[in-house]
Amino acid sequence: MLKETVATRPGLGADPMVRQWTKKSSSPRFTGSRNLARLAGTFGGGAILGIALLMAVWSVLYAARLFPDNLFPSVPAVWRAGVQMWQEGVLSPDITASIREAAVGFVIGTVLGIALALATATTRAGRFILQPVLRLLAPIPTIGLIPLAILWFGIGDTSKYVVVALGVFVPVWINAHAGLASTPSDYLQVSGCLGSSRWLTLRRVILPEALPDIVAGMRVGCATAFVVIVVAEMTGTTNGLGYRISQAQLFSQADRLIFLLAVLGVVGAICDQLIVNVARPFTAWASEEN
Repeated sequence: MLKETVATRPGLGADPMVRQWTKKSSSPRFTGSRNLARLAGTFGGGAILGIALLMAVWSVLYAARLFPDNLFPSVPAVWRAGVQMWQEGVLSPDITASIREAAVGFVIGTVLGIALALATATTRAGRFILQPVLRLLAPIPTIGLIPLAILWFGIGDTSKYVVVALGVFVPVWINAHAGLASTPSDYLQVSGCLGSSRWLTLRRVILPEALPDIVAGMRVGCATAFVVIVVAEMTGTTNGLGYRISQAQLFSQADRLIFLLAVLGVVGAICDQLIVNVARPFTAWASEEN
C-alpha cells in the first residue's frame, strides 16, 4: 500500500531514492530482520536468541584455547555429559528432589512472609514490636544458618525445608511490607468515607494495591530458594542438584558441572515465569497504569 501511494505521487515516481527504499523494504533480507526483531520481542524467542548467543560466545572462547579442555569443555561435550547422566538415571531424581525441597520451603517462606508483613504493616503492635526484631534477623545470611539447621533437625529434608523457608521469607516479607505500608492515603480515606470495614479495606484496597510488590518479593524468593537448596544439598546428602554439583567438582568433571548449572538455571527461570503467569491476571491493572 505504501509502495503504491509513493509511486503515484507527482514528481516521486522517477526518484531513484524512492525506488531504492521501496525495493529494500520488500527485500527478503529486510523482511528477515523484521522477523528476527519480532522474535526477540517475545519471551520465548528472546530466550532462544539469548541462549544461542551464549553458546556462540562459549564456542569462540573454546576455539581460542584460553583454558584447558578439561576445565573449559566445548558445548557438544557439555551436552554429551548431560545425556550420559540422564542415561545413568541420576539426573531426573536429582532434579525432582531439588524442586520438591525448594517448592516446600518456598511455600512456607512465602506464607510466613506475607502473614508477618500484614502484621508489621497494618497493626501498631507489629510495627513497634515485631518489625524491629525482623529487621535485626533479616541481614543474617541464610547460608550461615545451614549448619545450625543440620544440628537441630538433622541432615534430612526437614533441615532443607527450614533453611529454604528462611531464605525465601526475608525478600517476601521486605517487599510485602513495603507494598502494604505504602498504600496511598487517598484510597484509605475514600474507603473510610464509604463506610468500609477494616477487613473489607484490607481485602479490597490494601492487598490489591500491594500485590505487585508481593509478587516481586516472591520472584526474588524463588531465586533465593534454588541458591539455598543447592548449598544445603552440598552438605551431608546423597541426592539433589547440589549434591551432584559437589560430586562433579570433587572429581574435576567440568562438563557435568556446567550442565548441572545450566539445568539449575533453566528450572529456576521456568519457576519464575510460572509465578509471573499466575499473578498476571491479578496485577494487570499495574501494567495498564504504568
